[in-house]
Amino acid sequence: MRLSKSFVPTLKETPNEAVVTSHRLMLRAGMIKMLSAGIYSFLPLGYRVIRKISEIIREEMNAIGGQEFHFPGLNPKEIWEQTGRVEAFGDTLFHIKNREYVLAPTHEEIVASTAKNHIQSYKDLPQIWYQIQTKYRNETRPRSGVIRGRQFLMKDAYTLDATAEGLDKGYMLHDKAYRNIFDRCGLDYFVVGASSGTMGGSGSEEFMVKSDAGEDNVAHCTECDYAANLEVATSNVDSKKRDDKSEEVKEISTPNVKTINELCEFLKTRLPDGQVDETQCAKSRVYIADEKPVLVLMLGNEEVNEVKLQKELGGNVRPAHPEELIEITGAEAGSIGPIGFQGRIIADNRLKDANNLYSGANKNDFHLGGIDLKRDVKGIEYFDLRFVSSGEECPNCNNKLDVFTAIELGHIFKLGTKYSEALGATFLDEDGNEKPIIMGSYGIGVERLMACYIEQHNDENGIIWDKTLAPFQVHLMGLNMKNENVVKTADSIYEKLTSENIEVLYDDRIDAQAGYKFKEADLLGMPIQVIVGNKKLNENKVELKLRATGERLDVELGSVIEKVKEFI
Repeated sequence: MRLSKSFVPTLKETPNEAVVTSHRLMLRAGMIKMLSAGIYSFLPLGYRVIRKISEIIREEMNAIGGQEFHFPGLNPKEIWEQTGRVEAFGDTLFHIKNREYVLAPTHEEIVASTAKNHIQSYKDLPQIWYQIQTKYRNETRPRSGVIRGRQFLMKDAYTLDATAEGLDKGYMLHDKAYRNIFDRCGLDYFVVGASSGTMGGSGSEEFMVKSDAGEDNVAHCTECDYAANLEVATSNVDSKKRDDKSEEVKEISTPNVKTINELCEFLKTRLPDGQVDETQCAKSRVYIADEKPVLVLMLGNEEVNEVKLQKELGGNVRPAHPEELIEITGAEAGSIGPIGFQGRIIADNRLKDANNLYSGANKNDFHLGGIDLKRDVKGIEYFDLRFVSSGEECPNCNNKLDVFTAIELGHIFKLGTKYSEALGATFLDEDGNEKPIIMGSYGIGVERLMACYIEQHNDENGIIWDKTLAPFQVHLMGLNMKNENVVKTADSIYEKLTSENIEVLYDDRIDAQAGYKFKEADLLGMPIQVIVGNKKLNENKVELKLRATGERLDVELGSVIEKVKEFI
């Protein structure tokens, strides 16, 4: 491809909206162009990378027996209503045409609907269906370039099985295929246990890349390789120790005290010993689970992990609205507590049988001290409801956990029968009994994969591509295209490399200065740069530069093609 005839709109300066490295470099290298917040055009250089990633995905999916589909992105809303996901996705789901249709953020419903009409018998199973398709999610705050957009390209696959054992096999096939895909794309990744979220089901794993641009928080142990999304991560952390003697419950006037920190500071000035910290306090939160109030107690300033809470409570769970708190407890947030609460009470494991606690009195501007959960709160239940923190012990070994941000590359789920039951996708087993098809779902963010590669492979000058994903293997530069000898030699090298099926980006521009060409070549990051200049030609040589290492080689003109092939 000749640069003089190509559309590669590189930028000298980084646009203000670009914060993360991959976003900055993709914009500066002329690979993408923002149309609107969270909506990007892929320009020729960027789209070449997308196509290469897509072909790697296709090869690995076909290798495990996958069949490629192309399902419609425009779906009748009624199909999504049957599975309850119109409500589950909420405002994230795009609605159009008087809200009769939605733009699909994923395709479990359409796969189950298709299977319903064509899968009749256990003999038709198993099946692996996949597609590489545009998806839509109405992100309220799109960010980080293509990492979190409103329109994005995704590979989603689905297994259809007759048995749980078949689902397990399909799940492991995808686990292996995903590892092959990410290995071939040159990514440093790890796998974590995860929540299935709005997808439902069980047996969920995420493939992650550590990055400051990440939107997920991950707990990871380098000693035993334990890793989990913070939504589901656990740790070995001490519970609050029970005091030898329990005090009597006492009411304390606490005007304008709402937070745990404010309560501790207030009590320090009014108690004889003045020794109060957050580990002596129980934070109270009220949730509505299937229309019934539930009080959740956490130790000190620890926050409720709502994914874990949802797992324990099941059904529809949401925080109580401020106006509901008054009706349910008689108090506003900050003055709520377990004693006198009418409804189910659950607490984090760290509070199990704790005593001498401070919490709200269910009366504005009052708290209670001396609370003994074992004595005073009958029927209380305990679960793991907290977020893990850095430095806590790994649940599998004694090493310390590290908590950091990461980008999700791919996610695999065991869906079970949630969608097949809702949409009537059944089959007849060997005994002639009708059963729901057992499903799995497996996704990869194609554009995310590209962004993650750039996050991991760059320097102060630009992107560093390897030969697998590079838009072109060679960046050929003629330094003075007004010189006939340079033009003739560069043209000849271009034709010979192209005839060898080597992808070449040829900078044949006449007016661009040598320094500009060098900087742009490093920004674009092709693995090999071939530099044709009059000075080297006088010695019957050209210069080769390896982008990854910066190594420069003077190569005899007659050996250029073979040398390039050797490096490739």
